[in-house]
Amino acid sequence: QVNIVESGGGVVQPGGSLRLSCSASGNGFTLDGMGWSRQAPGKQRELVAFVHSSGTIYYGESAKGRFSISRGNTENTVSLQLKDLKAEDTAVYYCHAQIIGIQDHVWGQGTQVTVSS
Repeated sequence: QVNIVESGGGVVQPGGSLRLSCSASGNGFTLDGMGWSRQAPGKQRELVAFVHSSGTIYYGESAKGRFSISRGNTENTVSLQLKDLKAEDTAVYYCHAQIIGIQDHVWGQGTQVTVSS
């Protein structure tokens, strides 16, 4: 079983920054990639950013130019740097992992990001 744990959410003013962190733990698994998606109230979940084991990175349109994903120094960790945050970035941010040999991604519980003055 693989467990995903996120941290770093909170309340920030417009124009502010946050850094979200995520770690995957468990036994006998190999990651093929990790990333972040978000879901705002009343909206569908959308992919924010994803980094594959090859190093290839994908950013959703809402993230381009403001968010940056990076693999951590510790194995099986990933971070998402959020900059120039806007009210419309308010959402629950979910970390998820693509595991070799498992079809569906493994998801964390989510961390709330609220952008408000």
